[in-house]
Amino acid sequence: MNEQVDKPVLTTRQGHPVHNNQQQRTVGSRGPATLENYHFLEKISHFDRERIPERVVHARGFVAHGEFEAYGTIGDEPASTYTRARLFQTRGTKTPVTVRFSTVIGGRDSSEATRDPRGFAVKFRTEDGNWDLVGNNLPVFFIRDAVKFPDVIHALKPDPVTFRQEPNRIFDFMSGTPESMHMLTWLFSPRGIPADYRRQDGFGVNTYRMVDAAGEGVLVKYHWKSQQGVESLTEEQAAAIQATELGHASRDLYEAIERGEYPQWELNVQIMSDDEHPELDFDPLDDTKTWPEDVFPLRPVGMMTLNRNVANVHNENEQIAFGTGVLVDGLEFSDDKMLVGRTFSYSDTQRYRVGPNYLQLPINAPRPDVAVGTNQEGGPMSYHVDDRGENPHINFEPSSVAGLREADESYREYRPFVSGQVVKAPIERRNDYAQAGEHFRTMPEWERDDLVKNLVAQLEQCDGHIQEKMVWHLRQCDEAYGGRVAEGLGIGAES
Repeated sequence: MNEQVDKPVLTTRQGHPVHNNQQQRTVGSRGPATLENYHFLEKISHFDRERIPERVVHARGFVAHGEFEAYGTIGDEPASTYTRARLFQTRGTKTPVTVRFSTVIGGRDSSEATRDPRGFAVKFRTEDGNWDLVGNNLPVFFIRDAVKFPDVIHALKPDPVTFRQEPNRIFDFMSGTPESMHMLTWLFSPRGIPADYRRQDGFGVNTYRMVDAAGEGVLVKYHWKSQQGVESLTEEQAAAIQATELGHASRDLYEAIERGEYPQWELNVQIMSDDEHPELDFDPLDDTKTWPEDVFPLRPVGMMTLNRNVANVHNENEQIAFGTGVLVDGLEFSDDKMLVGRTFSYSDTQRYRVGPNYLQLPINAPRPDVAVGTNQEGGPMSYHVDDRGENPHINFEPSSVAGLREADESYREYRPFVSGQVVKAPIERRNDYAQAGEHFRTMPEWERDDLVKNLVAQLEQCDGHIQEKMVWHLRQCDEAYGGRVAEGLGIGAES
């Protein structure tokens, strides 16, 4: 019986059938090989280029597909009260989504059991084009100004000489960056090592805006609440997993979906009027801060379900591209300094990493019923021309002959009033320590024990002056917090 009969024919990328995929063409059976081995040359030259540049951050990740179903309301009010974004307006509206979970600092083949923030990026394929909500599993970040992003990542990445991740480097930076204390308190708590991707919450982290039909806007923060619950790993549990497997979280998500146990997250928002809120002791645009939920409650918006795995990891994971600037009508930026910097950086890195035509790839393109019309031309790997109407000669606008036109201005544009000197200056209400201390005090005792143990284990590897600076900062957060870390390090009360 010939088992090969029902298989499709192997061809080259030109569509030519391959009659021998076992040997090159040679002079005699021992060679040498001839240069006109087209099949071999195509095969090996493509193999040499199989990998695209690894992401600088979020290199290790896993992708799944699903849908988001809107409630038609934001909390107890119609969604239209706050935004004209169409995906939220009608109860039961389903929007296809693609989600990429990831670790931040490790390389593409690093462990998924490390203490590290987890990326939580969602691509909504709406009827008005794509919306990317790019966040993490922790609600705050290390820094509040994007100009420091290369520095914090360099500090967290391996030493450029030894290529080891060094606590001394990490806490040298953090001890000079007081706003990082809140994030460090989250990261070194049990939340710092999620059990897997399904059992973690997600946060937009940055502050965005929603805009309604009248052009009025509010500030908003996004929260994903896991319907599987939230579970974490201790250092010991994580070490046991890492000893035998590097990709446990990816495997867990893949196998759960294959079993039909589709994970779900409810999208909630916090809403705040768009002003400076002088009654608060922090700036609402500061991404190192959370908004108190008793003042700005979580309001449910809809439910996301992941129900389909990828067909190919390279095409749908390595080449998927997210950006905080990918927004739809009714959803806008705020003036959050980290958000503005991310909006340039994310799309810029995709053009470098994947190529200038990365948005033509199916994994990044809008859904098929959304028309794409641009005058963009050429570039590596361009494989189609966007819609320009019936006259292919016109690739500019305006034109009296043919081509594309601007969209109508029937909607009301949101126009916040901004004034002030153009300066390089920090925000006024920084309050770097209060929320870190409050978070420490509201933890159960076992979580405080774990937090202190984890910090001490890292700081023990640091120089004495860095230990003392970190203890000083932690004492500003909470005297008991800093005191317990100092005791663990054997540092006196005078530090």
